[in-house]
Amino acid sequence: MSIQRKTILVVLAFFAIYVIWGSTYLLNKIAVAEIPPLYLGAIRFIIAGILIFVIAKLLGHKLAITRAQLINTLIAGFLFLTYGNGVFVWSLKYIDSGFAALIASTQPLMVILLMWMIDGKRIRKMSMAGVVLGIIGIYLLVSQNELASQEGTTIGIIMIFSTILSWSFASIFVSKANLPSNYFVNSGYQMILGGILMLIFSLIIGEQWSSPVTWTGTVQFSMIILIIFGSIIAFTSFNYLLKVVSTEKVATSAYVNPVIALFLGWYILDEIITIQSIIAAFVLLLGVYFINSNK
Repeated sequence: MSIQRKTILVVLAFFAIYVIWGSTYLLNKIAVAEIPPLYLGAIRFIIAGILIFVIAKLLGHKLAITRAQLINTLIAGFLFLTYGNGVFVWSLKYIDSGFAALIASTQPLMVILLMWMIDGKRIRKMSMAGVVLGIIGIYLLVSQNELASQEGTTIGIIMIFSTILSWSFASIFVSKANLPSNYFVNSGYQMILGGILMLIFSLIIGEQWSSPVTWTGTVQFSMIILIIFGSIIAFTSFNYLLKVVSTEKVATSAYVNPVIALFLGWYILDEIITIQSIIAAFVLLLGVYFINSNK
């Protein structure tokens, strides 16, 4: 591959993990206004998983996995998608998408705390500074008087923090678990199994299902973008970047996504951004930067 072509691919891949992933908060916020959250996630991930399997077969990858790998992908699919994504999207019924994205940016903080608690891994000085900044940022974010007057805000915040815990534990689990070596196959199984679990829980709690043909055009468009761009293209771009650039550069998505989400929520949905939210965002994202930094 020529240097020029590789450069173009890298730029496009960064656009995908910055802008596309950053926009998924807005798209989920739009879709969940009309579709129940677990039903929404089930459709998104089952379809995306099937498409990923098709891509994997076209690329010549085998889909067969061991029983242990199947169980581990089921666990990962539940933690990342069924609970992690399903409950997160549920929380968007109660809070703004940009606000939710900012809270979600604290996942690196939760990961290093869990690694310290579970594995006894020592927290570096820069990471410790990031943890402190993260806690200050969270306090500034959730202590705003404007939020206290909004119905459902508290439950929405609690739901998001529970999903961050689920994502973070899943990240640690996946780093140690026996999973399919090919990331297409691994992701496909996680998406399909996680989506099936979403469908089961959606049925259990009695969510009202509807045919995609009855959705409004805006929601149909949001779902198509979530499936094709959010679940397939952005994920593939993420894995491509992990191979061709440093992990630290790829990790910058953790503090670019919330900025994109804040802007889109303000610009398209007229979500309010307070001065305190801006200050909290700066403190939070600075903390995430410290945690992701190796220096």
